[in-house]
Amino acid sequence: MNLETYYQYCLSKKGVTEHFPFDEDTLVFKVGGKMFALSSLSQWERGQPSVNLKCNPDKAEELRAEYNDIQPGYHMSKIHWNTINVNQEVSDKMIKELINHSYELIFKSLTKKIQTEINELEN
Repeated sequence: MNLETYYQYCLSKKGVTEHFPFDEDTLVFKVGGKMFALSSLSQWERGQPSVNLKCNPDKAEELRAEYNDIQPGYHMSKIHWNTINVNQEVSDKMIKELINHSYELIFKSLTKKIQTEINELEN
């Protein structure tokens, strides 16, 4: 997966916005004002891309046991976030599934009012 594919895939989700809240390097994707994906642009440029994605804690443990390239979230809650090394053993298809999972976890945590507002924007 290249940076453009990752970028476009995240932005294709309903109500997603991009931000740089920490520094000029860390690209953060949010839905309803809450992060669901973040990544260092300089890591992509160096050929060592990784993404941080929210994950159900039980699923996170299973994924970490199955894949060496899925680790506890770097600079994040180790229970709820994973760091996935891109272009290694985890397929692009799996990364997209994990982006979907992260997005859905965050979207479902939003108030019904915000969920409705996001859904109405997209129709």
